[in-house]
Amino acid sequence: MPYEPPTHTVERSLRATSGARTVAGVDEVGRGAWAGPVTVCAAVTGLRRPPEGLTDSKLISPKRRAELAPLLEKWVTAYGLGHASPLEIDDLGMTAALRLAAVRALEALPVRPDAVILDGKHDYLGAPWNVRTVIKGDQSCIAVAAASVIAKVHRDTMMAELGADTGQYEDFAFGANAGYPSPVHRAALEAQGPTPHHRLSWSYLDALPRWQHLKKVRFSAEAAALESGGQLGFDF
Repeated sequence: MPYEPPTHTVERSLRATSGARTVAGVDEVGRGAWAGPVTVCAAVTGLRRPPEGLTDSKLISPKRRAELAPLLEKWVTAYGLGHASPLEIDDLGMTAALRLAAVRALEALPVRPDAVILDGKHDYLGAPWNVRTVIKGDQSCIAVAAASVIAKVHRDTMMAELGADTGQYEDFAFGANAGYPSPVHRAALEAQGPTPHHRLSWSYLDALPRWQHLKKVRFSAEAAALESGGQLGFDF
């Protein structure tokens, strides 16, 4: 199915209405995973034409993503990556962990952006950042699409490398599922329990009686209700 290519329309609008000179596109990956960090990329692209085939990373095959990411890393004006660990996710809740990872990504840029295009409808960044949220921004905005591909490839690589030298987590198949739910992942959890890379506040533990005692409750009832209600738009 063909998709309309992303454009610089939102970035041009921000430049015209707010006087922003440097605009960063921000996207995350790993929000709905059971294991691994949540990863955010902030990308600054200027107004140049992107490499052919750029769109939301979820619409691109793994092979093409792997080819496109290094091209994008050379093509963008700048990019920064930020991560929030499973422990930070458990301690803070996903909303605050997302903000932490996003701030880390933005602060990794060589220049602080004047405005941020954030994928989705919820502004998890807030002040002092000048944020424009865009639903499906990873499909419609060039900078956000670039951020989505770079973030996805970096996180997938991180997950594939977990225990790769020792085969310690081979049964979890992180290289195939990147920490997301899958039959193989679930079977390994049932047999072996969560690894140090798993999020222990996640509801998957409710379905694993043998390991329920490991479940953590670290964040507020409000944050738990927000996440269990799907308002964060988990990307399963």
